[in-house]
Amino acid sequence: MKFLRIAFLCLVASAAAHGQNRAVVTPNISGPPVPPVQSHSDGAAATPLACLVEEAERNNPEILGAQHGWRAAVNVPQEVSALPETQLFVQQFNVGSPRPFAGYTNSNFAYVGIGGSQDIPYPGKRALRSSVAEYAASALHEDAESVRRRVVETLKLAYYRLAYIQQTLEVLRDNDQLLKEVEQQTESRYGVGQGSQQDVLKAQLQHSKILQEITMHHQGEGQFEAQIKQVLNRPQASSDIVAEPLTLTPLQHSDAELMQLAQDQNPELRARSQMVHHGQAQVDLAHKEFLPDFNMQYEWERTDPAQFRAYYVATFGIRLPNRQRQDAELAEAKESKVVAEEQMQSEIQRVLSETKQQCVLVRASEERLKIYREGLIPQSQAAFQAGLTGYGSNREDFESLLGSFLDVLNLNLQYRQELVEHESALARLERLTRVALP
Repeated sequence: MKFLRIAFLCLVASAAAHGQNRAVVTPNISGPPVPPVQSHSDGAAATPLACLVEEAERNNPEILGAQHGWRAAVNVPQEVSALPETQLFVQQFNVGSPRPFAGYTNSNFAYVGIGGSQDIPYPGKRALRSSVAEYAASALHEDAESVRRRVVETLKLAYYRLAYIQQTLEVLRDNDQLLKEVEQQTESRYGVGQGSQQDVLKAQLQHSKILQEITMHHQGEGQFEAQIKQVLNRPQASSDIVAEPLTLTPLQHSDAELMQLAQDQNPELRARSQMVHHGQAQVDLAHKEFLPDFNMQYEWERTDPAQFRAYYVATFGIRLPNRQRQDAELAEAKESKVVAEEQMQSEIQRVLSETKQQCVLVRASEERLKIYREGLIPQSQAAFQAGLTGYGSNREDFESLLGSFLDVLNLNLQYRQELVEHESALARLERLTRVALP
C-alpha cells in the first residue's frame, strides 16, 4: 500500500502543475509483492497459534470429556473379568416353633448352619469378556484422540480466518484513507475544470464501499474471536485475541505418503479397527457362552453339641445355558461384527477420499499462490503505474485508473484469502494423517 500512496502523491503533484506539462515521476516498485500486514490499533501482542492449541488441549470440555470417558472404560476389563461375588449365608432350622432358635434344644433336627457359595464361569469366559472390554476401551481412546484433533482443527480454521480479517482490516483502512485523499484531489481538479463530477462521485462511492467492507470485517472479527474463545473455554468477556500474520507453510510430503499415513494413523480408522476386533471377540465369547458355568457351595451345620457332631456339606452345581437364548446372542454378535467391518470399509473410503481432496486443494492452492506472487500482483502494480502515468498526461481517464488501483487491492486480498484456504487444508490434513506438518 505504501507504493500506492506514493504513486497518488505523485499524481497530486502532477495535477497541481500547469496543464501544459503533465510529466509524472514513476515510483519505483520493489520488495516483496505481498508484504505481511501488521494490524491491531490497540497494540496488543499477537498470540501464537501453538499457545492456543496447548490451551485448548488443557481446557476444552469436549477433549476433557472424551479423555475421562476413555479412562473410565480402561477399568471395565478388570471389572468384567473378575469372579462373580462370593455369597455368605447363615441358615437356622427350627422344629415346633417359628421363633428363631426356639427349637434348637427341643428337636434333634434343629440346627444352625453357616456357609458360602461361589459362581465360577467356564474357563476362558472371563478372558474373553476382558478382551471385549479392552477393544472397546481402545476404540474410546482413539475416539478421544479424534475429538482432540477435531477441536484443534476447528481452532486453527477460526484462527486463520481471524488472522486474515485482522490483517485485511489494516489494508482496507489504508485504502480508505488513500481514497479520501484521492477524493479531495479529484474535487480540486473538478473545481478548476480539469476533472469531471463523475470522477468525484465514483471516488465517493468507492469510499462508501470500503466503509461497508470495514464494518463487515469488524463483524467477522467478533464472530471468529467468539468461536475461538468457545473452543478455549474462555469467558466471552475476556480480552480480545490477536492472531499472528499468516505465512505460507510448504507441504513437504508427497500425496502417496499422506494417503498411507492417513490409512495407518487416522484415529477414526484406528477406532473402527478396534471395533472390528471388538466384534470378533464378542463372537468368540458368544460361542463360549454355550458352555456351562459352575457353582461351589460349602456349609457347616451345628445341632445339639451334647448329642451330635457337626455336619459339613459341600455342593457342586452346574448352570446349563439356555440354548435358544445363546443362539440368538451368537447371531447378534455375528451381525454386529459384519456391521463393524462394513463401517470400517466405509470409513477407509471416506478418510482416503477426504485426504486426496485436501492434497489436491493444497497443490492447486500452491500453484495459485505462485501465480499471485509472480504474475497477477506484479502485473496489476505495473498496470496501475502505467495508468497513473497516463492519467497524469490526460491519456487515460479516472475510471481506468481507479480500476487499476482496485485490481491491486483486490488481488492482495485474494492472495491472503487463498493463503487462508491453503493453511486450512493443511490443518485438515494434520487431522486426517495424525502428523504435524511443518
